[in-house]
Amino acid sequence: MSEDLSKHHTSRMNKLQRKLRSEVGKAIGDYNMIEEGDRVMCCLSGGKDSYAMLDILLNLQQRAPIKFEIVAVNLDQKQPGFPEEVLPAYLDTLNVPYHIIEKDTYSVVREKIPEGQKTCSLCSRLRRGTLYGFAQKIGATKIALGHHRDDIIETLFLNMFFAGKQKAMPPKLLSDDGANMVIRPLAYSREKDIAEYAELKAFPIIPCNLCGSQENLKRAEVKDMLNLWDEHHPGRIESIFTAMQNTSPSQGVDREQFDFISLQRDADAPLRGDVAESDLPAFDFVDVANNGHIDLDAAKSRSENKIDIVSTYTP
Repeated sequence: MSEDLSKHHTSRMNKLQRKLRSEVGKAIGDYNMIEEGDRVMCCLSGGKDSYAMLDILLNLQQRAPIKFEIVAVNLDQKQPGFPEEVLPAYLDTLNVPYHIIEKDTYSVVREKIPEGQKTCSLCSRLRRGTLYGFAQKIGATKIALGHHRDDIIETLFLNMFFAGKQKAMPPKLLSDDGANMVIRPLAYSREKDIAEYAELKAFPIIPCNLCGSQENLKRAEVKDMLNLWDEHHPGRIESIFTAMQNTSPSQGVDREQFDFISLQRDADAPLRGDVAESDLPAFDFVDVANNGHIDLDAAKSRSENKIDIVSTYTP
């Protein structure tokens, strides 16, 4: 690599690291993901996202105003051909405590799922159960997963399109039994930034071959849709995520989230119209004739204190 290319490589890597570090730091602060004395179990799959998450968290750990531990954990699911030496060799270079859990979930998945059907659901449940249990054994107070902003948005559309539900991946989640707290430090980060950072850092990526080809999975369809939007409408992905942070239950249709049944008008409220017309004085309906034409703008300009509503009535 030439000197100019090397400088460009280093400059770009440092810029991306600062950006990711800022986004992760903001996500942690916004959702109170990591607190003083936490023991954070970083789950490594060998993919770009979890490598980047661990890298940024270790970087933040050195600068954070609070003290917290990081323990890296990989679940070896005994997939055929899995290069089990890659992660330990990499983690040894980081001087970070780590554990490799060996559990043959691959055989369970292959036994339970007919050939040709998707394995993701069962695989993720088995993986989650194993990691939850191990987190409690090592005294981890937080379980960090490498899901990023794109994952969260994709999950929203997957649930909308194929499950009829409006839900995604929360940046912070308490497990159903209340025993484990899951955090997603990359919740504010884009996949394309993480992918570039992983390439520049030359992380030893381990592909997941358990599911075989990913092309026919519904998530791939949603990802293609979002990538197309991102290409033709820059800023749309950011807008979608912002919308997810600004929900208005009273403006939706979910009867569980808002009590529409008990909703009643206030008979004593001043008759001022909507908020957009809040500068109007109280309407005087005495002069309003049926089947007439009412010019509110003209009436407003004639009086600051009272609207003399002029109506034209044609019998």
